[in-house]
Amino acid sequence: METFSPHAEMCPAVPTRSAPRGSALSVRGVERVLGGRPVLRGIDLDVPAGTVLALLGPSGCGKTTLLRCIAGLDRPDAGEIRVDDLTLSNSDGFMPPERRRIGMVFQEPALFPNRSVGGNVGYGLPRAERKGARVDRALALVGLTGNTDRMPATLSGGQQQRVALARALAVEPSLMLLDEPFSALDAPLRAELRGEVRRLLAAAGATAVFVTHDQEEAFLIGDQVALMLDGRIAQLGTPADLYERPASCDVARFVGDANILPAHASGGMADTPVGRVPLAREAHGAVEVLIRPECIAACQGDDAIVERIEYYGHDAVMVMSSRGCPVRCRVMGHPPWVAGDRVGLEYVGEPSVAFAATERLTTA
Repeated sequence: METFSPHAEMCPAVPTRSAPRGSALSVRGVERVLGGRPVLRGIDLDVPAGTVLALLGPSGCGKTTLLRCIAGLDRPDAGEIRVDDLTLSNSDGFMPPERRRIGMVFQEPALFPNRSVGGNVGYGLPRAERKGARVDRALALVGLTGNTDRMPATLSGGQQQRVALARALAVEPSLMLLDEPFSALDAPLRAELRGEVRRLLAAAGATAVFVTHDQEEAFLIGDQVALMLDGRIAQLGTPADLYERPASCDVARFVGDANILPAHASGGMADTPVGRVPLAREAHGAVEVLIRPECIAACQGDDAIVERIEYYGHDAVMVMSSRGCPVRCRVMGHPPWVAGDRVGLEYVGEPSVAFAATERLTTA
């Protein structure tokens, strides 16, 4: 095992994934305190070789600090970070970032304005390879073949970010770290690049950690999603795990649109403001039940009163009141009801998740 110094400081179809060429990442018990405030609180993560982990969370939850610790741009106060059998950081030492073989893509492309596209992509390569096949392969991978001699100022924002990706991929890193790389782009370009990055990482067989505050982005790009709240991993799993089987009210509220309704449970059923709802696990007494808006069907009846309609074109959300509780119901197109109408409600989803009635949201 290599030694190190203890003192150095678009929703596309699922892409075909190449055989893993990246390395497995392991994070154990990582902690970081900044300005007297705990920012990372005992982080444990495993990213299998050749997979993408989407690190999701609100601003200030610690996700960028964790990425910086993995990259070697910040040193944890405790814990261990490993890539395969190589220790990057633990209580005994710290490997400097230039020795970690990690590729990084930031929020801004950070291209050298006085270097050509090819010069930027080849910057991290040995001098003899800066104008060779590795640069050409990286540019071909991101769809920029033939642009080697262009200058950054002549490129669009999306093209500049592709160059930044090519630069990170050209050095054939053991691990790719992407810190909200689309945040500076407009919405249509962001949607286009999401699909492209997903395809690129799969084609490269790369191991990657992708930081974002955007749930849709995390679900599209990540094989697994880790939701961070207040410096901790609130839940790690597939996108479906987080959406359909959230571990807490905090997770349920952050991931997607959610009704968290008071209910009374008896075994596998709960009586809620939208009627009887089957539960994934038996519960008894007072609980709070997760009901996604698309799992409620509005019909003729007298269960709720419509307060307003949020119309989005492809669908709409009816905001209603039932038994004194606000209820959101998603419908396709434009609903036939208007504010002030009374409607019936029916639960049409799979068995749902119940939480203890005393649990409350702890993050804004």
